[in-house]
Amino acid sequence: DLMVNNAGIAIGGPIAELDIAHWDRAIDVNLRGVVNGVQAVLPAMLTRGRGHIVNVASLAGLIPSPGMAPYSATKHAVVGMSLSMQLDLADTGVDVTVVCPGFTDTPILDKFNPADLPPVPSGGSARSFAESLPGGVYDVSELAADIVRGIEKNMVMVVAPATAKAAWRSYRTSPAGFQKLTQSAAKNRRKSGE
Repeated sequence: DLMVNNAGIAIGGPIAELDIAHWDRAIDVNLRGVVNGVQAVLPAMLTRGRGHIVNVASLAGLIPSPGMAPYSATKHAVVGMSLSMQLDLADTGVDVTVVCPGFTDTPILDKFNPADLPPVPSGGSARSFAESLPGGVYDVSELAADIVRGIEKNMVMVVAPATAKAAWRSYRTSPAGFQKLTQSAAKNRRKSGE
């Protein structure tokens, strides 16, 4: 009755330092993992006429993030896929929710760019970056409660925490202003060597 697709791998760094292996891994895990999960359960849910699919994307699937092009691209794809699925499955009894959390305290923050991929010279720590942001790192149990509420309310999209919602609203209100602010923050990080 419930499928939670929580496929995710943190792949990133300056785009000029990434090669096709980084992109392939991000697509294989972050996008194809979700597609495979949906394909595995959707036929049974449609036969029963009920079910709920939760696809975990990321705030990076709603707003641009420097140094995260493969991750962001695949999470944008999960958001688009989920919103399209919700339309396709209307009136079938199968519901869809896409979850777009900000940086959450899970092991993905400590496993940026797997060791079996080519090294990224300028790759930094995802956890230290996340901890430096307003609101810091979101507690995973609070995110789980947000997801449960989203399922209970049959929400199409869950964006959490409040700082993630504020960032998304800021981007939607002024994409150019958001880009300038993000570029400035990225330049400052590079200067400070983070």
